[in-house]
Amino acid sequence: MTLIIFFGRALNYFRPTKNFMSAVVTVTFNPSIDKSIIVAGLIPEKKLHCSAPVLEPGGGGINVARGIERLGTPVSAIFFSGGYHGRLLTELLTKEKINCIPIETSNLTRENWVITEESGNRQYRFVMPGTMIHESEWKQCLVQLDSIDGIKFIVVSGSMPEGFPSDIFQNLRLIASRKKAKLIVDSSGDGLVKAVQSGVFMIKPSINEFNLLRQTLQLTNQSLAAAAEEVILKKYCEVVVVSMGEAGALLVTKDMQLQVKAPSVKKMSTVGAGDSMVAGIVHSLINNKTIEDAVRFGVACGTAATKNAGTALFRPEDAYQLYKEMQGGLVNDSEEKIFLKI
Repeated sequence: MTLIIFFGRALNYFRPTKNFMSAVVTVTFNPSIDKSIIVAGLIPEKKLHCSAPVLEPGGGGINVARGIERLGTPVSAIFFSGGYHGRLLTELLTKEKINCIPIETSNLTRENWVITEESGNRQYRFVMPGTMIHESEWKQCLVQLDSIDGIKFIVVSGSMPEGFPSDIFQNLRLIASRKKAKLIVDSSGDGLVKAVQSGVFMIKPSINEFNLLRQTLQLTNQSLAAAAEEVILKKYCEVVVVSMGEAGALLVTKDMQLQVKAPSVKKMSTVGAGDSMVAGIVHSLINNKTIEDAVRFGVACGTAATKNAGTALFRPEDAYQLYKEMQGGLVNDSEEKIFLKI
């Protein structure tokens, strides 16, 4: 039996299903099967003929893992898996060579829909609520994460479904601290608040998500950069990266404030852009790049994702080309081998 203590509570489980080493581990509490289709136009009360649906693995941490893997960095993905959709999720991820660690749940994994309307070039995103996660299931997730050796980065990304305790991020921080790993969180609402109150290495909210966080924490500074600096000075985290859509991203640490502008591209879809940004950042940091270069490459990956329709993530060659353009072309071959391991 394995006995692990999380904030005074003993978790008694059989030994984890996998014991191995992984430098990067993503955790997805609210995964999905993402289905995208194209229709000529959305017309009420009419039978609409659609394209064949494209099925892809979805959920914040899962998309981050997919992005990191396609950049050439090995990654392990922990996620909750329920029913047919859960088995399909594992199958799709295995095809992408992701090291999968599914945590079986009694409820069915959700599915989301992205519908693109050709006539107006508009995209509609239908996001289903997450299913309830039971106590034994989230505890098994923590036990599994704690069993992995050699972790340098733990990335928790995506929304939080029902059934999670208020101290989940305290437990994650405890695991990260014990393993000397950096905890990165890209979430929203109460999940983001709980994360910063527990203390993390980096957060990556959107502007709207950060503004909601600022209100909840009752920050006094009005400007975006000053408020982000206040978050750091209060020791909620060490790095704040605010994604700003077409404007790029704002990077704030205790030593710097830097806006990284995004290159101009023809936008097809914004699905997965934020997850792609996190993937580019983590891939860069694991390869010993500075935080400034990591965020630049992250912006390049996020921008590259918008060039693809539906729920498709970025192509590595697009991301690197955009990164070179952002650097004024001043990137040598050795740097290319670091950033683009394909």
